[in-house]
Amino acid sequence: MLPAIHRMRGSADFTAAVRGGRRAGSRRLVVHLQEPTSEPQQPALVGFVVSKAVGGAVQRNQVKRRLRHLMRERLSAVGAGARIVVRALPAARGASTAELAADLDRALNSAQRRRR
Repeated sequence: MLPAIHRMRGSADFTAAVRGGRRAGSRRLVVHLQEPTSEPQQPALVGFVVSKAVGGAVQRNQVKRRLRHLMRERLSAVGAGARIVVRALPAARGASTAELAADLDRALNSAQRRRR
């Protein structure tokens, strides 16, 4: 589970990350990565967007739980103060955890390269 301190809750944070961050996508996911703020002491915040296009409530929550677990393992690579929004596309519903992990790694690496 993703620690509570790293969860993005406010709509302003989501909007800032989506509009002001770098976007990178794959077949199943889109990642928006906003560079760390001027206060690097703040923890990295991660938010998830899983629309009804992914499926019913059960499928959406399953995808979201798997993504939260995968992001927990990748927080150290992102850096303090970063804002990340992971948007699941409809193809994420039928994907295995390994496929989601590969897509997440690919999208995060691409967004970080674009950031630099």
